[in-house]
Amino acid sequence: MEISSTITETEPQKFALPVDSEHKATEFHLFSSAAPHMRAFHLSWISFFSCFVSTFAAPPLLPIIRDNLNLTATDIGNAGVASVSGAVFARIAMGTACDLFGPRLASASLILLTAPAVYFTSIASSPISFLLVRFFTGFSLATFVSAQFWMSSMFSGPVVGTANGVAAGWGNLGGGATQLIMALVFSLIRDIGAVKFTAWRIAFFIPALFQTLSAFAILIFGQDLPDGNYQRLQNSGNKQKDKFSRVFYHGITNYRGWILALTYGYCFGVELTVDNIIAEYFYDRFNLKLHTAGIIAASFGLANIVSRPAGGVLSDMMAKRFGMRGRLWALWAVQTLGGVFCIILGQVGSLTASIVVMIVFSVFVQAACGLTFGVVPFVSRRSLGVISGMTGGGGNVGAVLTQLIFFKGSKYSKETGITLMGVMIVCCTLPIFLIYFPQWGGMFCGPSSEKIATEEDYYLSEWSSKEQGKGLHQASLKFADNSRSERGRRVHSQTLPSNATPSANV
Repeated sequence: MEISSTITETEPQKFALPVDSEHKATEFHLFSSAAPHMRAFHLSWISFFSCFVSTFAAPPLLPIIRDNLNLTATDIGNAGVASVSGAVFARIAMGTACDLFGPRLASASLILLTAPAVYFTSIASSPISFLLVRFFTGFSLATFVSAQFWMSSMFSGPVVGTANGVAAGWGNLGGGATQLIMALVFSLIRDIGAVKFTAWRIAFFIPALFQTLSAFAILIFGQDLPDGNYQRLQNSGNKQKDKFSRVFYHGITNYRGWILALTYGYCFGVELTVDNIIAEYFYDRFNLKLHTAGIIAASFGLANIVSRPAGGVLSDMMAKRFGMRGRLWALWAVQTLGGVFCIILGQVGSLTASIVVMIVFSVFVQAACGLTFGVVPFVSRRSLGVISGMTGGGGNVGAVLTQLIFFKGSKYSKETGITLMGVMIVCCTLPIFLIYFPQWGGMFCGPSSEKIATEEDYYLSEWSSKEQGKGLHQASLKFADNSRSERGRRVHSQTLPSNATPSANV
């Protein structure tokens, strides 16, 4: 969602999908490419997919790369941490950039800025240079924030969880696909005649080119909002810029954003960690061939094709029946079960059992990611980009901490590290109990019985009376009206508050 507010009326527009008062789509047609809603969806997941492929192109080839560059276990661990640590601040910055410039320009710019690092991987010659290219390539994972911001700008409350879940899930699919793609590309180049220490270097040109092309596709075919791009709307006078300081303030002072950042660190952060270690884990523990270990490792990331979207769909289904409280309960239950299966994965000793448990674990932990971003769009209307960036950055912080604590060096075996990581998931999911919306309630409490407990009061609290006097709050009023679905079925039995008259939705 943009941080700008509509200040003049625009001519009515026709859209291929039904829309609400903000022109956000109220339906999600997966196999449609209709502009602007579904086109933005496909551009967002494909570009995020390309960045995931690039960031995790190295792990499936590590058994070859480590021999070529003489990497120690510590070097490999440091590079793994570097690949996800850069995106911590990049994701927060991306949220702010989306608020100011729109998701189209923000995401395309970052993709183009990080693509050279992927190309430069082919000339890495030492542990330090390998760490640096992985570090700068990892910045591209901040496109996740722009993808979620974009979907929240294009799709209405009843389907925003589904849109966010599918876009992110199919993007995360790149973490599994790259396990297959890089091993296959490496094998083809080697079979053509290149020696293995040259073949892995040439292979990196494939993800680098893919990433570059996706950025140009966004610039050419993308659109920030249902009504147009940020710059055009601002130049025409239909949008007025908000103050960055106020947007940032209302984002970082909303405690719900910090809790979601923590919990996301132990669903998406765990996913990033597993993407970095799982191929090497199966290769070393079960003495498998590189290609075989890559196929098994790929199944973890490939589960995203259904698991994360399923989390988004489940979030919307629970909201339809139980409102926001249903979204929170589903998030806690699914992520906790993911932690339980992670603990089990570290305990099983046979190849077959490890594969089965890993797949079940992947379904739950990835579904929890989708469920998280079923909640995020409702935390703040004014500071959506900041909240999205905080949550996304939390995912990378979780990945960094997990790898530093459990998978750096030889302090723990990988199976012990996986078990302890599962314990962390269970513990760090508990703070979801503390999330409470006065207008909707929390996991254990219903909505506030006080008079000030409406959607309008919650979202307008982000605007001062002076700002409201200038009409800057109008977009928040529309969003508040459209978010009444988060009451669950009780919305149909309640009358609208006095300040929710049609005149508030101009």
